[in-house]
Amino acid sequence: MIHLETQRLVLRDYIFQDEEEYYQLKSNSETMGRYMQDIMVHSREEAHEEFARILADAKTLERVFYFLRAELKESGQQVGSVGYTVERRTPVGKLVHAGYFYLPEFWGKGYGTEAFQEVIRFAFQEDGVYRISTGCRQENQGSRRIMEKCGMVKEAERKNWEWHEGEMKTRLEYRLLREEYEARG
Repeated sequence: MIHLETQRLVLRDYIFQDEEEYYQLKSNSETMGRYMQDIMVHSREEAHEEFARILADAKTLERVFYFLRAELKESGQQVGSVGYTVERRTPVGKLVHAGYFYLPEFWGKGYGTEAFQEVIRFAFQEDGVYRISTGCRQENQGSRRIMEKCGMVKEAERKNWEWHEGEMKTRLEYRLLREEYEARG
């Protein structure tokens, strides 16, 4: 089981008792509906099936899903979810796609950066990750700031890449390689 701590947060693997709060987060219309419709859940049944897959994956030797519950250290209150999915395993290490989503009441308080920095540290120092990729729509200023504060390198601007809210939107792609992370000292 993964259990990480930052100054204000605990980042840990999901457990069976987290299912209802997982549903509340993944079905939140402001968090998921605004920025992450492609992974939003729309029913308790859909959330239940997804959550069961997450719990089962965490027990496998070839684990793919490394998204962790982010909670306040003092109270255990859920803040959001942060982590990555393994896309490929290579001789130099895992290639992963990272992400994060937080409940709106925790936006703008530094929790996203704090949590993502720790996930990046874990990925490179403890989990054999070689490359982290992630991205967001250009207008998502909060997500862009998190990536930039965490040392991610802007790699691409995909003009008019995806359809969202009745128009084409530009997507920004970021990366961080192990040697770039280690060079930061």
